[in-house]
Formats: sequence, structure tokens, C-alpha cells
Amino acid sequence: MATRRSISAMLAVSLVCLFAAARAEAQATRTWVSGVGDDVNPCSRTAPCKTFAGAISKTAASGEISVLDPGGYGAVTITKAITIDGGGNLGFVLAAGTNGVVVNAGVDDVVILRNLSINGVGQGASPGVNGIRYLSGRALRVENCHIFGFSKSGIDVAHDSVSTPGELTVANSSFTNIAGVAIRVANGAAAGAVAPSASLDHVQINRAQIGVDIVAGVATISNAVISHVTGQAVLAENAAVVNVVSAVISSSGTGVSAAGKGSIVRLANCDIMANSTGVNVAAGATGQRFTNSRILGNGSDVVGTLTIVPNQ
Repeated sequence: MATRRSISAMLAVSLVCLFAAARAEAQATRTWVSGVGDDVNPCSRTAPCKTFAGAISKTAASGEISVLDPGGYGAVTITKAITIDGGGNLGFVLAAGTNGVVVNAGVDDVVILRNLSINGVGQGASPGVNGIRYLSGRALRVENCHIFGFSKSGIDVAHDSVSTPGELTVANSSFTNIAGVAIRVANGAAAGAVAPSASLDHVQINRAQIGVDIVAGVATISNAVISHVTGQAVLAENAAVVNVVSAVISSSGTGVSAAGKGSIVRLANCDIMANSTGVNVAAGATGQRFTNSRILGNGSDVVGTLTIVPNQ
């Protein structure tokens, strides 16, 4: 009897191992989606899936999902290191009434979103909430993406890690018609969450309630064009530090605002003009600008103390 039990146990373990191996083999390093694909397919190039959500379950960690042709590939939640690349076809994510992409990955995972158009259908009856929501993961890189029509944020960082700060990198991307904040960077709700960091390069923001809102952490904004923002084009809250380099900020409520006690904004080679207020530095905050920055033609150019630092 004991021998039969041992054999049965060994068979059960073997079956579990075989099942796990089969699942591992089913996940490919590279998968594809197509507008004429089907999620029952293996997501190979010749038998692509139809949605990002369908492809992600068949893509191995650190793998890549590629887009074969222009199409709407649906909202997706990412829980592992992965790259989603629209290639030269520009993959579309339509997200009416929901988030476009949610990143809830592991502490060491890097997620890359490239060549995507993320549409919140802002003129529809049920607009999307956030274009991208970044909750966890070592780093999120957004490259050559167009995010528009969302009711809350284009990118919302609410990073919950208490051990690893999240890193947001946005490059060559645009944000249009965002009812709330185009890019918001903050700690998550977890007690002791580490402040994230952000690097925003060659970013264009047009028409939002707030352009870039750094609630916590350190951010560098470079080569940006921000215009037609109802409130603050760039906002540093709490004790956040924001460095703005070679940016053009115009036609907004306030160009740059250091609003929180302990917050710091630094300006280098910036043009801030035609806003209701150019720069606003609240009591307890710090504002600095190099002499190569130009602040003129605003309703009020500077409110508060903005220290001039000689160019080095």
C-alpha cells in the first residue's frame, strides 16, 4: 500500500512539473498582434493575437509584443517585465471608461511602451480615466507615444514600493486634451512608499488642467513645449524637486509653480511667456533660475522670490 502511495505521489509531482514546463514553453519571447488576429492563436507572426491582453499571457517575462498592422488592441494590465512596441504601425489602445495601461509589475521589472496611441475617447459619453497608471515596477519607459482624451491623467504615477523607487522616463511623447493632469508623479498609498523619480524629455503638452504635477520625488523636464494649460503648466508640491531645462511654457494659467513648503524649482534656458503668471514661488519654497532663462510678457512675470543664479 505504501509503495502504491509513493508511486501515486511521484506521478502527481511529475504531472505538475510537466504542466509547468508546458506552460513555460507556451510563452514565447516575442509575440505579435494584428487587427485580423485572434486571441486563441499562439500569437506567432503567422498566427497573431488580436489584443495586447491576449498576447501578454503568451509572452515570457522580459519579452516583447509587436504590432503587425494598425489596429485597436485594447486596454491591458502589465504584471511583469515586458516591451509593447507599435513599431512603424502605431498600435492603438482605446480606453473608454477605464485605464488604458496599468503597470503593476515586480520590484525588478522594467516595462517599455513604445510607438502607441492611447485614446481615452474624451468626447465620448464615457471617457477613459488614466492613459497609463504606474503602480509598481522598477522602471516604466514611455517612448514615442500619443496620449489624449482622458478624464483624470495622461500618466498617473502612484508608486507603492517601500524598497525600490519607481523610475518614470517619458521621451518624444505628446499629451492632448487631458481633463486633469497630463503627467502626475506621486507616492502610492502604502505607508513608507519611496518617492519616485521622473525624466521627461521632448514632451509636448497641449490643453490640460495641470501639465506636469510632481507631488513627490525629483523630476527633470527637458526640451518640453507646454501650452494652453488652465492651471499650472509645471507644479512642484510638498518637498518635490523639479529641474526644468530648455522648455517653452506659454498661454497657461501659471507657467511654473513651487507650491509646497520645501519644494524646489530650478530653471535653465527656459522661455516662459504669455501666461497669466510666469513663475510663482510660495512661502517656504525655493525658486532658482539661471540668467539664460527668459520670463517675460506674462500678466505677472514673477510672484514670490526667484533667485537668479549666474550661468556657470
